Amino acid sequence: MKMIRPFLLSIGIGWGTAAEPEQVTAQRARICENFFVPDPLPALDAKTHRRFAPATGVAAEAVTYTTQSGLRVPAILYLPDNLPRGRKIPAFIVVNGHGGDKYAWYAYFTGIAYARAGMAVLTYDQAGEGERSGSHRSGTRDHDKLKGDEALARRLAGLMITDVRQAVSFLAARPEVDAARIGAGGYSLGSFVLALAGAVEPRLRAVVLVGGGNLDGPDGYWDRSKAMCQGHPYRSLAFLGDRAAALYALHAARGPLLIWNGGGDTVVNMPQTPAAFFEDLRERVGARRGTAEGVFEYGFTPAASHRPYWLTRPVALWLERQLDFPNWDEAAIRALPGTHILEWAQANGVAMDKLYATEEREGGTLAMGENVPGFARDRLSVFSRGEWEKIKSTLTFEAWTERAQAAVK
Repeated sequence: MKMIRPFLLSIGIGWGTAAEPEQVTAQRARICENFFVPDPLPALDAKTHRRFAPATGVAAEAVTYTTQSGLRVPAILYLPDNLPRGRKIPAFIVVNGHGGDKYAWYAYFTGIAYARAGMAVLTYDQAGEGERSGSHRSGTRDHDKLKGDEALARRLAGLMITDVRQAVSFLAARPEVDAARIGAGGYSLGSFVLALAGAVEPRLRAVVLVGGGNLDGPDGYWDRSKAMCQGHPYRSLAFLGDRAAALYALHAARGPLLIWNGGGDTVVNMPQTPAAFFEDLRERVGARRGTAEGVFEYGFTPAASHRPYWLTRPVALWLERQLDFPNWDEAAIRALPGTHILEWAQANGVAMDKLYATEEREGGTLAMGENVPGFARDRLSVFSRGEWEKIKSTLTFEAWTERAQAAVK
């Protein structure tokens, strides 16, 4: 196990810990109000329902905790099976893309790989997926079927932001986790959700946006994308002026941010937002802050498309610098063998979304680490199907929708 580097954050000095300018606090409050994010956040009432060992060197817990409207989030917490004595470990939150949940191959792979790196990893079901879907299935995209106006769309975005913030609260309350070293990665839809949540959640030390993060201007890709979870919510932030610069300035006030994408990612219009786009955005963020200090970093994997890049070497190296992995240092990450995900999924019978199970997209991911076993879906369920049927009214997106629609009326 490597020596743990000292962190200024651990003694209360650093990102997100000093007194923040009133303007930052006011903007965060207005964004939360716009999205109906509860203030204060709901009481967690966290519960561990069972414990299991998903892979060599890894322990896991099937857990739930509270989100909006009194509903609960089913999640899996991955941990090293040999925690260091007297030292707390960093943590990482997976914020899924469309159709993703704790059963997604990349959520599971992240849990195993980064737990072996010495971290806690939390993966949870996105609203409308997995145990939060009335169908108990993955890939439903249930929230895309929601019909309503901007007010309901803002509530949906607020639910997703609250889910991220409650994940932070859950990890910060865990005795083995260093609350000053919590990071998060958002993929695709998750990149949009985390762009919002990271702007208002100062407890996040480091944030990575992949398969997105190219927030653009009026009538651009994100304004015209899926209306209920992205388009309406992004347009509703017009009060910020230059929305992308305003959000990323708030991230800079919080802590480090990396945006990493495939240069050929046509899913989120990346060929139209190359390096020059991000350079211009960096300048606007710096101008808004009055300093270039802390402005986000960005990078590309050439010729690749839509992938969860925090599993790849360049982003793992960046995360290690921000969070200080207990078991992986820079040399170890550079020496790690990679796993070709399409070959791994086929060899282990792991289901992948057919739209992304290609070499260009997720299938071509060279993920850090090896010897990650496959998994049975039931292994990652918090409840048996019978248990779930009895309590699904406390979990599902349908239950949230009824309450949100009543609030809009």
